[in-house]
Amino acid sequence: MGGHAVNETGSVKGRTANFHRDRAAQKNTAGPSSTANPMRKLLMAAAALFVLLLIAVAGWLHASGRWPFEPDAGPPPTVTTPVPGLGQPVFRVGTATALAALATLPVKGRAPATGYERSVFGEAWLDVDTNGCDTRNDILRRDLKELRYVIGSLCLIQGGTMHEPYTGHDLTFTRGGQSSAALQIDHVVALGNAWVTGAQKLTEIQRQSLANDPLNLLAVDGPANQEKSDADAATWLPPNKSFRCRYVARQISVKVAYQLWVTKDEHDAMERILSACPEEKILASGYAP
Repeated sequence: MGGHAVNETGSVKGRTANFHRDRAAQKNTAGPSSTANPMRKLLMAAAALFVLLLIAVAGWLHASGRWPFEPDAGPPPTVTTPVPGLGQPVFRVGTATALAALATLPVKGRAPATGYERSVFGEAWLDVDTNGCDTRNDILRRDLKELRYVIGSLCLIQGGTMHEPYTGHDLTFTRGGQSSAALQIDHVVALGNAWVTGAQKLTEIQRQSLANDPLNLLAVDGPANQEKSDADAATWLPPNKSFRCRYVARQISVKVAYQLWVTKDEHDAMERILSACPEEKILASGYAP
């Protein structure tokens, strides 16, 4: 009995010692945690305050028209009126960014297409610049490389090669047959689109100038041109994305030079494309001053 009592007392003492060690360990563990909790709460409160501050600043910038941030388009182009006549644009337009020029274009709905046919823009491929060559061959000569002429002619292009802008592919052109259909001359601002965005108010001579201005003409992939048809920038853009800034800038150049307007969707599509290239410049009329 006496030995048993001694063992029990030792066991009780052992449990008591273990209890005190556990309590000490809990205190040591709780100490840093209890210190960290206020710090964590303080950091969370600061983060929440920072987010609220950002939201307030963004709201103020948006309400004041300072956000979303828009690139500085620069000053609008200078515009002068040349002596009217075939081979002259309605306006001579100075250097400016395409965004600045776009901002000068009226935004309206489309006019009715009543009365439109190709002939309202005159006979196709005139010799407007009186160089002895029609406009189609002038553009082929400008856009193609490795040119070959029809034997005995200084105008008719027999063949050539080019890096086609709408698709980004290399093309070989040979006069006649399917090859001619594979490479076509596109009106960058389609004549059908021009008709419903202001060309109805132009004179017959001004419409002929528009249809033959090298500014509005590009040698391009035939199927891509057929797909485009009379579409504007809101409904068709070149598959070659690297050319879209130059394409839209050229359309704007034509519309400014010939006193045309843009629709709201067209304007927004052009602005969206140019937001990626705000320094893109407009081009001058292809007619000599």
